[in-house]
Amino acid sequence: MGLQKKIESDDFAILVEMEPPKGADVSSMVNNAQKVKGMVDAFVVPEMSNAVMRMSSLGGAMILESRGLETVMQLNCRDRNRLALQADLLAANGCGVSNVMVVKGEEPGFGDHHQARGVYDIDLVELLQVINGLQRGRDMAGIELNGAPQFLVGSTVEAGARDKSPELILEEINRLNQAGTRFFITPPLFDLAAIEAVWQRVDRETTKIIPTVLLLKSLGMARYIARNVSHTFIPDALIERIQSAPDKVRECLDIASETVGTLKQEGFSGVLLATIGWEDKLPEILKRI
Repeated sequence: MGLQKKIESDDFAILVEMEPPKGADVSSMVNNAQKVKGMVDAFVVPEMSNAVMRMSSLGGAMILESRGLETVMQLNCRDRNRLALQADLLAANGCGVSNVMVVKGEEPGFGDHHQARGVYDIDLVELLQVINGLQRGRDMAGIELNGAPQFLVGSTVEAGARDKSPELILEEINRLNQAGTRFFITPPLFDLAAIEAVWQRVDRETTKIIPTVLLLKSLGMARYIARNVSHTFIPDALIERIQSAPDKVRECLDIASETVGTLKQEGFSGVLLATIGWEDKLPEILKRI
């Protein structure tokens, strides 16, 4: 079953983040993806996350699709103008990519090319409107296309962010929903209480929320996120659990697996597993769930 049918039928979808390489050697990305083929509904291919230069999401998605692996191509407003964004969308669909996820993109100053300038020719809602227009058969200039692409469109929403009220988050969800978004990826979620106020008020028939489950790598990583990342809340009890565990890596794997199980039980539309370089741990997590 494809990702679109799974989301539309309210089945629990398993997405996995698969970062493209910083270089031309795609063997590690392909091998890690193929190891979990059949256990994953689609691979989300980030577009230079944290503004760090890597192979493009379009390139990574095309490579995985050529191996029979369904993907979700990320598209951001930071790096390309309206011409290039439309061209990439047409290229993606022509190469078999049918799922896209639109994001704002972090400021270039966060990354490894500090002299880079953000483009931001159009904003997130305008980009969603562009996709709608292409699917109706016309580009931004109103010119008819020779074949219209079709996409399942997703975006991100900071549900659970400590610095945003539930009301603002719900307004953003409604705005993006009206612009054509069919599923929403949240920041890493470690405590259901952080998202409860939003989760209880959304229309679950039209709003498919897919939380990110981040595999923690260490006690230090958990403490850093808790102190410094405003859109992700890690409870003290979880940090104490890792601290007291004799095998901290094993405990982090247990936490990720348990979180996925809880989210499925609570009725969420799926999860996005993010391992940030520990893709070799994916088979173990997926076998547990």
